[in-house]
Amino acid sequence: MTTITAVDTYDVRFPTSLTADGSDAMNKDGDYSAAYVVIRTDDPDLSGFGFTFTIGRGNDICVMAAAQRALPLVGRNVEELTADLGGIYRELQGDSQLRWLGPEKGVIHLALAAVMNAVWDMAARAAGKPLWRLLADMTPEQLVEVADMRYLSDALTKTEAIALLTELAPTRAARIAELTGTGYPCYTTSAGWLGYSDEKLRRLCQEAVDSGYKHIKLKVGANRDDDHRRLAIAREVIGPDANLMIDANQVWDVPEAIEWVNSLAEFKPLWIEEPTSPDDVLGHAAVRKAVAPIGVATGEHGMNRVLFKQMFQAEAIDFCQLDSARLGSVNEILSVYFMAKKFGVPVCPHAGGVGLCELVQHLSIFDYVAVSGTLEGRVTEYVDHLHEHFVEPCIVENGAYQLPLAPGYSAEMFESTLDEFSFPNGSYWASRALEPAPAMG
Repeated sequence: MTTITAVDTYDVRFPTSLTADGSDAMNKDGDYSAAYVVIRTDDPDLSGFGFTFTIGRGNDICVMAAAQRALPLVGRNVEELTADLGGIYRELQGDSQLRWLGPEKGVIHLALAAVMNAVWDMAARAAGKPLWRLLADMTPEQLVEVADMRYLSDALTKTEAIALLTELAPTRAARIAELTGTGYPCYTTSAGWLGYSDEKLRRLCQEAVDSGYKHIKLKVGANRDDDHRRLAIAREVIGPDANLMIDANQVWDVPEAIEWVNSLAEFKPLWIEEPTSPDDVLGHAAVRKAVAPIGVATGEHGMNRVLFKQMFQAEAIDFCQLDSARLGSVNEILSVYFMAKKFGVPVCPHAGGVGLCELVQHLSIFDYVAVSGTLEGRVTEYVDHLHEHFVEPCIVENGAYQLPLAPGYSAEMFESTLDEFSFPNGSYWASRALEPAPAMG
């Protein structure tokens, strides 16, 4: 019998604001951060690693919330816990005192994602499988049992979910074999951060084309003249046939979004991402109607499965961009995938943040293998930042994620990374604290 002996939490921050990596119209100076969770057991060869993503100040709040979320895990039997991944999710999510702080939104839900991501990582490691394979080996009934299907029956019942999974179950192996050869297609955002110079934008767009990318995304929304100039540069470099996407990161009201996006239509963007408040279902529907044929994409700040249900029901989005560290881990993510399948909306997960690429590769592979059964309209985000801090980093070749083979959810960071970038006492941040304050003019 293996027992959980402790759950450790870490505030890990990287100084990406110094190079404008991750900069956009809403978030100009983020330091990519992770509220990082390590589940330790009395088996020295078995642990679980997980995290949620933030961009700096306040990450410590997520860390404290994750520590509270994880308390019921200590002393638990690993074999019993991993045999009932739906049950442990419902237990942690249903903590009434913590739930009051959400419910199912904000810091407390981010903390649930961090802890449950570590639980799923531990389960996959215990099974000796990468997370995508652990899911792909589950029966339709098992998948629906672990999924969070509460409040969804007006859009999708458990019986319907089992039926749509059963339809594709006999051909899962063929799609795994296909992805083994081709990988899962991805797009790059690394060329298009808003704080980059025109010269850097041009160079990175060319590097992306040379690396085999057929989809490139640029940040927009701060200044319209800048958007026109930067999109012209990108379109010149990538050519007329490559896909160009734009992302406003919630900066506009609905009428402004409609007018601004239509003014950029000459550059033929595939989608406008986060054109307005992430909670505004009807606003997204209005934008979608007014800017077609440009698609509308959103979801990285989608707080829970109920919001996605309403987005699908209102026909508000063309692309679903769920986030692996904002929804309540795999359990809630599964229900969104099931609904997306029923409503015919392709899922193109968000991955613009530390470690998110490592997680979403598993989700996208599983989606193709077991849920959607198609790659049409599907492409997953990739950013070329901070992968060197992960023990099993994602591998992208010729614009495609290669199938991860190591057991787990690819979430483990190096101990040396924790030593250097834990806040505030890691060696990097401690050295910054010792620097003299800038002189006052």
